[in-house]
Amino acid sequence: MGAAAPRIAAAFAQDELRARLLAALAVPTPPTSDFDMNGRAPADLGARPAGVLAAFLPDGALILTKRASGLRHHPGQIALPGGKVDPGDADVVAAALREAREEVGLDPATVEVLGTLPPHRTVTGFAMTPVVALVRGAFVPVPEAGEVDEVFTVPFAHVADPARYRLERRLWRGGWRSYHVAPFGPYYIFGATARVLFALARRLAA
Repeated sequence: MGAAAPRIAAAFAQDELRARLLAALAVPTPPTSDFDMNGRAPADLGARPAGVLAAFLPDGALILTKRASGLRHHPGQIALPGGKVDPGDADVVAAALREAREEVGLDPATVEVLGTLPPHRTVTGFAMTPVVALVRGAFVPVPEAGEVDEVFTVPFAHVADPARYRLERRLWRGGWRSYHVAPFGPYYIFGATARVLFALARRLAA
């Protein structure tokens, strides 16, 4: 009986987490954009479909990656696993699951997809759809060589608290740009990743 108690408690906690995430996904909110605080998006900016996976472990922690420092685009930045939709992907959900398997070694068979947030339009021309999911069972990260320098997790309490997010700004291409940040320890979570997580946090707090 004693040995079973922790397993029962863990299952209950994950069921509670599942219920909170489903309730958050049911809150209607508009799409987000890197241009939310920076005027309108350029008329010629593309919107290539992409999917990113916001996957929560049984203890509620969110899986994030630190992109490899040698990458051409966004080197060293903190990101959700994911990427653009390839011709072989059925949709953005399939793309997010495929990329998560490639980038961090997450087996799609252990993932319960709960739903999606509205697409986030990035300054780099993507329409990035966050796919919210639970990981059922153990997860041993396997970073993709040359693409991911580190796989780490952030506690649910940090992700879900709107007060952990703030606005900062810097000069970019000759002008000031504002963006969301949510630093955690040595990890500087900012930009599109922070923006979509902030949108989720506001839904969780609604």
